[in-house]
Amino acid sequence: MLNRDPNGIFDITIIGAGPTGLFAAFYAGLREMSTKVVEALPEPGGQLAVLYPEKMIYDVPGHPKILAQDLVRLLVEQCSLFQPEFVYGTRIDTLTRADVAGEQVWRLGTATEAHYSRTVLISAGIGAFAPSKIERPGIIEHEGHGVHYFVKDKRPFRGKRVLIVGGGDTAVDWCLNLKDWAKSITLIHRRDQFRAHESSLAALRASGVPMLTFWELKRVWGEPEVQGATIYENRTGEERDLEVDAVLINIGFKAALGPIESWGLDLADVRHLRVDGFMRTNLEGVYAAGDIAAVEGSEPLNLIVTGFGQAAIAANAAKRAIDPKSRLFPGHSSELKL
Repeated sequence: MLNRDPNGIFDITIIGAGPTGLFAAFYAGLREMSTKVVEALPEPGGQLAVLYPEKMIYDVPGHPKILAQDLVRLLVEQCSLFQPEFVYGTRIDTLTRADVAGEQVWRLGTATEAHYSRTVLISAGIGAFAPSKIERPGIIEHEGHGVHYFVKDKRPFRGKRVLIVGGGDTAVDWCLNLKDWAKSITLIHRRDQFRAHESSLAALRASGVPMLTFWELKRVWGEPEVQGATIYENRTGEERDLEVDAVLINIGFKAALGPIESWGLDLADVRHLRVDGFMRTNLEGVYAAGDIAAVEGSEPLNLIVTGFGQAAIAANAAKRAIDPKSRLFPGHSSELKL
């Protein structure tokens, strides 16, 4: 860890240990800033760790393809060069100003403690999130017994008959990921328009996986594990029973900023914080980057690579805020001796 302060004040505290937060921790270390990372989850990785650790990611520069969990591991290894302090399983509830040993800093309050920092970077992704659910008979009873909303380990699906519900990237990606792993895959979607990426959708159509459009889930049955599901055609009412061992419901997530909404930050909308080109919020010394940030004059583009770029900008801007004599541009890392 760089520049440990006797009063426990860090140069920068990063809220969120997803890809953006982890790369920001690396860049802050590169700028010789003492860094703390606070994460509400019990592990790093954010959505990559919780929602799709077994999925391949194809749009990370330098990696033709990489497992989400491997990307998290490498990002942690990268930022560990500078020994940032990680705090897991902790949610920041309040953000206020405080005087510590005669210095005005930010106080990040939790239910049991406080963290002090000269600057703050909010990289909390989509905020607090929970999977959207379908209220149908048998679903709640079978959660954890064959009904799933995300997959952290695809091994339990080996040789199983799987029904996937949804039409977005997650549903289509899991069809592709599991098609040579499961015994069979069936996809149902309530309409014939998909929100998934065009290339993924084209790959799915070429894969031979049954795609039933205008079909919805009516009920799940089996005792105690899932043994089947009833689906129905929403235009005609026709019903069909499918013998399946698992139902994967991928119809999106409900996200909210949670306590962040009460911190006095300028909100672009219900999910985004407004920032300028330096990733600065309306609060001095507070920055935002990644999926939670909306840059003025632009539109949020929720990509990992976008978060990486914003993380670098925010870390460099925070360095200059702490030390006005420092340059925004630190030079190329190839010129440094690490």
